[in-house]
Amino acid sequence: MRADTRGRLPLSRRGMVTAGAAVLVSAGLLAGPLPGAIAGEESGGESAPLAVPETDPYAPDLGPNVHVYSPSTPVGQIQGELDAIYAQQHTNQFGTERHAVLFEPGDYPLDINVGFYTQIAGLGLSPGDVNVNGHVRVEADWLEQGDDPNNLGNATQNFWRGAENLTVSVPDGEIERWAVSQAVSYRRMHLKGIGVQLWNGYDGWASGGFYADTKIDGFVESGSQQQWLTRNTELDGGWSGSVWNMVFVGSTGTPPPNFPNPSHTVVDESPVIREKPFLYIGEGGEYRVFVPDLRRNAVGTSWSGGQAAGESISLSEFFVVHPDASAATINEALAEGKHLLFTPGVHHLDQALEVRNPDTVVLGLGLATLVPDTGEEAIRVADVDGVKLAGILIDAGADSSPTLIELGPEGSSADHADNPTSLHDVYFRIGGSHLGRADNSLTVNSNHVIGDNLWVWRADHGEDGTWGWDVNTAANGVIVNGDDVTMYGLFVEHYQEYQTIWNGERGRTYFYQNEMPYDPPTQEAWGSSGNGSLGWASYKVADSVTEHEAWGVGAYSFFNVNPDIHASRGFEAPNTPGVRFHNLVTVSLGGVGTIDRVINDVGDAANLASQQSYVTSYP
Repeated sequence: MRADTRGRLPLSRRGMVTAGAAVLVSAGLLAGPLPGAIAGEESGGESAPLAVPETDPYAPDLGPNVHVYSPSTPVGQIQGELDAIYAQQHTNQFGTERHAVLFEPGDYPLDINVGFYTQIAGLGLSPGDVNVNGHVRVEADWLEQGDDPNNLGNATQNFWRGAENLTVSVPDGEIERWAVSQAVSYRRMHLKGIGVQLWNGYDGWASGGFYADTKIDGFVESGSQQQWLTRNTELDGGWSGSVWNMVFVGSTGTPPPNFPNPSHTVVDESPVIREKPFLYIGEGGEYRVFVPDLRRNAVGTSWSGGQAAGESISLSEFFVVHPDASAATINEALAEGKHLLFTPGVHHLDQALEVRNPDTVVLGLGLATLVPDTGEEAIRVADVDGVKLAGILIDAGADSSPTLIELGPEGSSADHADNPTSLHDVYFRIGGSHLGRADNSLTVNSNHVIGDNLWVWRADHGEDGTWGWDVNTAANGVIVNGDDVTMYGLFVEHYQEYQTIWNGERGRTYFYQNEMPYDPPTQEAWGSSGNGSLGWASYKVADSVTEHEAWGVGAYSFFNVNPDIHASRGFEAPNTPGVRFHNLVTVSLGGVGTIDRVINDVGDAANLASQQSYVTSYP
């Protein structure tokens, strides 16, 4: 798919939303008018609606991969089961196993090592309701570092896991370790103790992570972490370290702003943010989902000053989705006005999920994974207020999809400033675990959308036959057509043309990390975006845009298939006063390949001789 960057990018397979919904209505699976339908149109024929199971909020069936513990559970049993989960998930990078480990309010003396596709979470209304006396940690101890088989300190593939909504009280004199990279969430946490290291603590590599709505009593030592976003977090013990791109937004206790050495980008407030919805147990043992309110000009956590404002929804209002549920049944639940709770597992879809009601919550446990098998989108969201998508991995199918998630149909124009749609810990994958293809991964047509920790990834490694230049094809990672869209923690990697295209007005990005595709075989095969340029920039602001702003953005090259490949620039944007970038970096990883300029024609080359290039502001 080619981008027309003179105006808005035209979506391929135009009319998919209306056509797909028409099929569902004619099958009796959706009620109400079609999105984009002409007034007075009716669908022909009716079918009996599918039965959607009710959810008992006091004893919900969350499936075999949700492990719920109470303080009365013997500690030895808990530790043994956690160790068994970790042994299964330690190196299980592309497996199908998924786990959510949930703790009822209380104290737990445990050492929790968090492996792939594992979510550790408290079931309290506040992080202080669940206290782990010990560790909730991620170690870099399995992946070879460079060419040394004896050095397993590499954290650059510690993906797809998370911890949230609990307190960790680390024993005296011990350090916590959270050595992670992309697609990892550490949010709504309170970490007590002397401090935490964000890499293996020695000579290992690490490639990025995310703190949000978190309080850390001790120091944070980032070590070899290449980049990191810290949002609305209270760093009571301070922060030490920087490599290329450390960004702090709406946080306290941060280092002073400085760029590029050290590379600390500091933004005082988060202008508009909603924290991620979460599952908890209310009075009487009822399972509920708490949806935090929107915050503006937010500083610090949402909870350390008292209970956060928000809405509490009984799980009785949710359809609990197991991997054997059909997409038709899920769509019937959505049409009935239910929210969705996806249980841990791989959920195959033979039709797109149609989210058409405002304020719908779609929440995944244990990295619940959705696979669109028939070339449609996984999720299509109407141009309505306040939808929340959280805690899910969208894994492209072998039949190429036009996009994996579409937020609003093409031409969406409604004002959602008071109640925007938001995405939290939503990850996209094309190839790696199985063959996957898509034109692009995320298309944002609605206005005022908020993105909060997104990893959008075309696989550069994985199972045999699932990746390669002509195998897991995907042109673009993210296309933003809506206005007033805000992204916090946007990681986009390895797509074959522009990684990110921004057509909407007044967009804002706080932290951007990208690796260009590793695998262009030749300069000719990687094409050109026009104007005599080589390859494709990472981040493209369309020529028509008059207002856009970004803070702490990085684009990297590692053209290991052909190190002679050049990219003319990391970032492209119109040269106008309303389009502004702060603290940009391009990197040639190990000097493998060249990025000739940082943004437009500004900035030095990143190449073998000089592997990083910085620009503090543009224009």
